[in-house]
Amino acid sequence: MAQLLEGRVAVVTGAGRGIGRGIAILMAQHGARVVVNDYGVSGDGRDPSSEPANEVVAEITKAGGEAIAVADTVATMEGGARIVNAAIEKWGQLDIVVTCAGILRDRMIFNMAEDEFDAVIATHLKGTFSIVRAAVGPMRERGYGRILTFTSGAGLFGNPGQSNYGSAKSGIAGFTKVVARDIGKYGITCNSISPVAGTRMTLTDAYFKAREVRKAQGIVREERGVASIEDLSPDDVAPLVVYLASDKAGSVNGQVFLCAGPSYALVSYPRPVTSIFKEGRWTVDELLETVPDTLMAGVANPAPPRAEKA
Repeated sequence: MAQLLEGRVAVVTGAGRGIGRGIAILMAQHGARVVVNDYGVSGDGRDPSSEPANEVVAEITKAGGEAIAVADTVATMEGGARIVNAAIEKWGQLDIVVTCAGILRDRMIFNMAEDEFDAVIATHLKGTFSIVRAAVGPMRERGYGRILTFTSGAGLFGNPGQSNYGSAKSGIAGFTKVVARDIGKYGITCNSISPVAGTRMTLTDAYFKAREVRKAQGIVREERGVASIEDLSPDDVAPLVVYLASDKAGSVNGQVFLCAGPSYALVSYPRPVTSIFKEGRWTVDELLETVPDTLMAGVANPAPPRAEKA
């Protein structure tokens, strides 16, 4: 096996379980020295523990790799700085950052509390910023870096009950595109992954209930198409991340990739699909007549009103 990351130092957040764990282990197999960061919380962000990170480090070192555990939060700037500094203090450099850390607090918008919104935004969106902000300084000094963020179909396409998570993940996609333009000239790339995999965050009672509702209503999820989510291993995401973190992917920058089991796809940037034009300002009456057969032709309502019961 080619050692694509030999001599590199990586920070992987949320690496104690699921997708992050698989990435940390595969990066170590490819020669990277890895900071395994995991705050060790429950799925909703409570009850921190150092055990998940320690267990992954033990697995990596047993296989002959190098890793250290940092059980710190990404949700504060201080936490992000400590995680990044752990890599530099241990190995004198930082080459790769992967931001997998996340929590869920699902609730329909009409029931969601402020703290449920804030906690998810803090972990996902601010947690991505805190790590990337701390990492880009050392990366600029060395003229090299690979940043991999994590977005989601909830942010790219929408998912009921996840206005907090979808907002964070949509923000991360936009953040990635801007950061790529900010730092590309310094030899640093920034790309994002939208994973579909069976993890403790996805295989919840709420997920299975929502799937039954979608099935009954004939709703198709845009990011699906290859298998049921419980059949998709979180480890399937790691190979693409290792490739994007390597020297071989130096020209790949500002992109979003959908990973669903053995299916990898490049997600297009939002672009105009259909347009209408006239000389001067449109009137509302003209739009009433024109829009249904032009801008909205063939476009379905993703959540139509319930049918009236007879």
